[in-house]
Amino acid sequence: MSDTPPESPESPADFDAMTRDIAEVPAVEVIVTVAVNLMSAAAVKLGLTEEGDKYKDLDEARKLVSALAGLLDASATEISSFHAAPLRDGLKSLQLAFREASLVPDEPGQGPGEKYTGPIYGK
Repeated sequence: MSDTPPESPESPADFDAMTRDIAEVPAVEVIVTVAVNLMSAAAVKLGLTEEGDKYKDLDEARKLVSALAGLLDASATEISSFHAAPLRDGLKSLQLAFREASLVPDEPGQGPGEKYTGPIYGK
């Protein structure tokens, strides 16, 4: 962690420019970006990166996978299957990875996000 405070807009004009930039981004793009960020964070917490177990934390991974499942469930009618299908595939992969990483796997239907996706079985 750094002692440097987070950057903030230096003037009202900078804030207005940021607002205009955000306003130009389609909602689907925002949803997909958030979903990809949740997937990436979950993969890190599951130990699926090059660093392996260095950042592994299954409690944190459970929260991230559940949040991703909730987002995808809530936005299912808002984003096209073109965007939703690969995100759902990634979610299922994370759910399976969570099950494999757990010393005592959850019962089917009780794993992270399964209240939104239904039970996840095998590969």
